[in-house]
Amino acid sequence: DGMTISDWGCGGGDSLRVIADWARKLKLKLNLIGVDATGSAIEYAQKRSAEYPEISYIESDVMSDKLVSDQFDIVISSLFTHHFEDESWIQLIKKMSDCARKAVIVNDLHRHWFAYHSIGVLTQIFSKSVMVKHDSKLSVLRSFKRKELEQLLQRAGIKNFSIRWMWAFRWQVVIYTEKHG
Repeated sequence: DGMTISDWGCGGGDSLRVIADWARKLKLKLNLIGVDATGSAIEYAQKRSAEYPEISYIESDVMSDKLVSDQFDIVISSLFTHHFEDESWIQLIKKMSDCARKAVIVNDLHRHWFAYHSIGVLTQIFSKSVMVKHDSKLSVLRSFKRKELEQLLQRAGIKNFSIRWMWAFRWQVVIYTEKHG
């Protein structure tokens, strides 16, 4: 019935809709499941995804028992994991790896002085939101250096992974779980 991809900390479901559009163009059948603890985000995502029967949503804390071992083929998250302190991050990565049969893909921020200062300038120019102006810089401060990601993955017992730097000061972490052929 197609591969199952789950987006943890999915927010408004934007990533899932982009994946769905891509899969439709290629005539791929995917089951896409967004997970977010915030009810208003799930409601918003459901409304925005009304024309996407291949997308469903679960309102849940990502560490809850609603998410179980080998439930998904791939677990993804984007700009989400930097919200977790180190020990919680390790537990999150272990949970993601347990729930993913094939892989975990994490896209998150690279902590860098240029990213910090440029996001400050860009949000001053382009955003009217006080929260965005404050939180964007805070997010960069809470984000990761490559060595920190490597150490956290090691502490989580993750052995088979890759880390790539991506445009706009992002890290792409791929954890290869491939438990079932």
